[in-house]
Amino acid sequence: MYTSAKPYFYGTGRRKKSIARVRLYPGTGTVTINGRDIDDYFGLETLKLIVNQPFGVTETTGKFDVVCTAVGGGISGQAGAIRHGISRALLLVDESYRAPLKHAGLLTRDPRMKERKKYGLKAARRASQFSKR
Repeated sequence: MYTSAKPYFYGTGRRKKSIARVRLYPGTGTVTINGRDIDDYFGLETLKLIVNQPFGVTETTGKFDVVCTAVGGGISGQAGAIRHGISRALLLVDESYRAPLKHAGLLTRDPRMKERKKYGLKAARRASQFSKR
């Protein structure tokens, strides 16, 4: 496990109800989420691709170890939050990464949230079944 004595780059990522606190250490490319390896944490290959997307865009694959804590939401939202956090942390590594990350849309926080339930309805938009009589 990593100690706080080692220098690292920090980024906070958010998506829906998920929040990820991401630390980048110079290393070999291992990704640890909540103390577990990425292969154990995410079953789907697409979620692993989402998490590693910022490294592909900036051509830094295998140069940093990722240690992050993800809370809230589901696994898909957490994957998006981790991606956002990694992108923000990479900006601290080198400011020249801003252009490719911004072009790929990785620095923008996804604003879509769950719609609130309205009174008189069963859910956000779901009304009771219409009956003529």
